[in-house]
Amino acid sequence: MKIGVAQINLHVGSIESNAQKVLETAHRARDELHCDLVVFPELTLSGYPPEDLLFHRGMRLRVQMALEKVRDECHGIALFLGYPEYDSGYIYNSGAFIFDGRVVALHRKIMLPNYAVFDEKRYFQSGSEPTVVEYGGIQFGLTICEDVWSSEPCINTVNAGAEIILVLNGSPFHRHKQNIREDVLISRAKEIKRPILYVNMVGGQDELVFDGGSMAVSDTGSIVFRAPEFLEDLSFVNLKPGFDGICPTIEKAEITPELSYVESVYKALVVGTRDYVKKNGFEGVILGLSGGIDSALTLCVAVDALGANCVQAVMMPSKYTSEMSKQDATIQANNLGVHIDNLPIDKINDEILELFHDLFGGLGEDATEENIQSRCRGILLMAMSNKLGKMLLTTGNKSEMAVGYATLYGDMAGGFAPLKDCNKTLVYELAYYRNNLSDVIPERVLTREPTAELRFDQKDTDSLPPYHVLDPILDAFIERDLSVDQIAELGYERETVFQILEMVKRSEYKRRQAPPGVRVSRRAFGRDWRYPITSGY
Repeated sequence: MKIGVAQINLHVGSIESNAQKVLETAHRARDELHCDLVVFPELTLSGYPPEDLLFHRGMRLRVQMALEKVRDECHGIALFLGYPEYDSGYIYNSGAFIFDGRVVALHRKIMLPNYAVFDEKRYFQSGSEPTVVEYGGIQFGLTICEDVWSSEPCINTVNAGAEIILVLNGSPFHRHKQNIREDVLISRAKEIKRPILYVNMVGGQDELVFDGGSMAVSDTGSIVFRAPEFLEDLSFVNLKPGFDGICPTIEKAEITPELSYVESVYKALVVGTRDYVKKNGFEGVILGLSGGIDSALTLCVAVDALGANCVQAVMMPSKYTSEMSKQDATIQANNLGVHIDNLPIDKINDEILELFHDLFGGLGEDATEENIQSRCRGILLMAMSNKLGKMLLTTGNKSEMAVGYATLYGDMAGGFAPLKDCNKTLVYELAYYRNNLSDVIPERVLTREPTAELRFDQKDTDSLPPYHVLDPILDAFIERDLSVDQIAELGYERETVFQILEMVKRSEYKRRQAPPGVRVSRRAFGRDWRYPITSGY
């Protein structure tokens, strides 16, 4: 038996186009690959995660009509695909096994994740029974995502007669996630002594990126198939029937090499940015190009996601901007084939300061004047975004957002933040990786000391610890939930740790007003960060 693996990019809420993609993919699997069965991701018809769209009164009818369309128009091949099932006042995260115009089996997801970015218990009722369907003389166990991360659902499915496990997934990316998935599947296959076929979706959805990497694992725990990461793909595996009590065998197929840690993060940024811009109907983007490392990397991501002709850069120098920064910004834009505009801000900035001359008289300069510069740039960029219909990308990183080293309505203004979940250390790793592909970022951008250039001779270390100190402390707090004392025990000065965590706490109100950005860590500022703004902790 030949089984198609449909690793597709879906559009949340676009029920009809998702159904049409299912039909087109199934017809390709039947006519071009000669598959007997094709397996699609979790919640294929609605896209994942549909969130509160599930509560909308029109959703149920549209999903039902889409399911009927797929059921009625696809013949000559069986399908297993995910969809939200509405029944007796409940909603289930379900998978339908369809053949010959009928839903011949229906599985309701048993294990509903309710941690990190997942909140499925808000929406779905849990299924309770294992599901096994006979097709082509083989007993297929039907499961959905989290069902395979726990022993009991898989063991019960095998006890119900399953000879092979099919798993529909909407599993989002974070660093090293593919290795974690494979370890789980290998362990589960060995435990139940059955092969597992795992199908994951691909593409960006708001802050989440789904990285594909669909795979098959033998009953002895060997990887026998792996689809590409971050690419739509229709592949197939051959399933050799078993006999005399021996389970079927998935024959070894193409095993796409795993990506390196840095390459996988970079691809996630590209896919997340591309899909956010395109699925929201924008034809291009604008960003401020300062001559610094963050905007340099953001420009690379934007060009790789959308193409140089869809990206517009803007240099907005002030009297504090060095000639080096001006030169390097222009060189990089030219290297990437991006149009760059030059809009100096000194005149606007001086007029604003003059307006405040009497009101601020005698108070002395502080961060207020620096923030005014940033907000001047925000005004220019948002005006261009509004007039030209292009989305504004912000260029800040996770280290800055953590400690509030960013200006509300200034450099934080925009529609999407590609580097939002990348700390400064990772930004440099990604920039070096991108330059190894093609030498587009000037060497000085990579080697100069970081500076916001909002006053003469300014350095980031004037306000922050060095990033090799700051980033590990932030990681320990944000991703590992360690206390001040626990972080200090790792070898950091307790006072420094305390000051950094106080900065994180004070900056929560800023983060609530920041644009969304690609999630690449286990815990990003967004769906899986829910700290109170007002707290005496």
